Amino acid sequence: MNYYSLNNPDTFVDFKEATIRGQAPDKGLYFPERIPPIPAGLLRDLKTLPREDLAFRIIRPYVGNTLPESDLHRIVAETINFDFPLVPVIPSNASPADTTIFSLELFHGPTLAFKDVGARFMSRCLAYFVRNNTRPVTVLVATSGDTGGAVASGFYDIPGIRVVILYPSGKVSSVQELQLTTLGKNITALEVDGSFDDCQRMVKEAFADPTVNNALFLTSANSINVARWLPQQFYYFFALQQWQLETPPVISVPSGNFGNICAGLLAHRSGLPVRHFIAACNTNDIVPAYLRTGDYRPKPAVPTLSNAMDVGNPSNFVRILELFHQQLPDPGKTRFPFPDLHETLSAVSISDPETIDSIGDLDTRCHYLADPHGAVGCLALQRYLNQHPGEKGFFLETAHPVKFYDTVEPIIGRKIPLPASVATLLDKKKRSQKLAPQYDELKDYLLS
Repeated sequence: MNYYSLNNPDTFVDFKEATIRGQAPDKGLYFPERIPPIPAGLLRDLKTLPREDLAFRIIRPYVGNTLPESDLHRIVAETINFDFPLVPVIPSNASPADTTIFSLELFHGPTLAFKDVGARFMSRCLAYFVRNNTRPVTVLVATSGDTGGAVASGFYDIPGIRVVILYPSGKVSSVQELQLTTLGKNITALEVDGSFDDCQRMVKEAFADPTVNNALFLTSANSINVARWLPQQFYYFFALQQWQLETPPVISVPSGNFGNICAGLLAHRSGLPVRHFIAACNTNDIVPAYLRTGDYRPKPAVPTLSNAMDVGNPSNFVRILELFHQQLPDPGKTRFPFPDLHETLSAVSISDPETIDSIGDLDTRCHYLADPHGAVGCLALQRYLNQHPGEKGFFLETAHPVKFYDTVEPIIGRKIPLPASVATLLDKKKRSQKLAPQYDELKDYLLS
């Protein structure tokens, strides 16, 4: 399997080079040269396949010959060694048989967030690829919340790799901040006085800067990296393993940078049976507005309760368009998506007051505790199902509610029990370096 840049489809690299580079030299995202179809036998045996074997068979075509099978098996096993339960969300006045909404819980990993899978897979692939390097590798990443903690955990203390994480000051939850600022060793946190979009812009500028790239062996661990993006397909297959209904599900995905839902759409284009995808966004409604008007207009991110989705220019949306053989319209012009994209994907924007109501409603009516991102996903799914009677589906609960205890606890009126992994963080000291949202400051730091 080779990968081409979305800015230049005539230049190809293999999985190893795409992983190490992160982003193409022309600033384009890497995209697979073909979408491997799911073998009929895999779908037939989906519910009985061991999870490790299933994940290995999903990712193997994308890795090609860059990893020996034994090492890929090991990496996959270490990546997914926790649970991914599909849980019914049952109103108190309903029976289990009447359940229409389920929650795919993706917070049972070491940092209590869905990004553990991508970060663990990528860190292990990268460690294998650079095992004989004489130059240390610098992993440069921007985070709006959960990516930072997952990347810090996944790469912690790996020889030959240092990690530099940019995060927007005051715009991540207190638990998220502790997860990415307290490890030390080869993990450095840069606290940027700006938005996530500022952090992401600065990272992209670093990758395009020949001076920095000549001085450092630089790669990225954001979802722009294929090794972070592609293994997110696993969630959707694991959910379908547990799906007991005959009709395919509607899937609602809390969406910010659109890497997660793009992985689900990739699995669907490979042959995974899904009725429809919903991109559940917060007030940052760039994609919902585009699907409604044909006008794609990035804008500064607005801070919300679902902070990991506070993205004003989602990087991975161009990959979604590539899946459907489309392109973004030129600035100032409109281009409505083709019907097959509209039939497969819709997008909605949920406000903070609606998010608060959704958290409270899920708690009191269904006895289910959701974090702000899951609450956005659930409300978007509820609205879709109300308009499509007879359909059923699930939303992705992307983080443990305790990561947003300062938001959730006032809504539900009680304390959230602390998992052990969070309790140990509370006594640790935050270590970060302040940075202005200017690329020159990041460049000076990287070269110092």
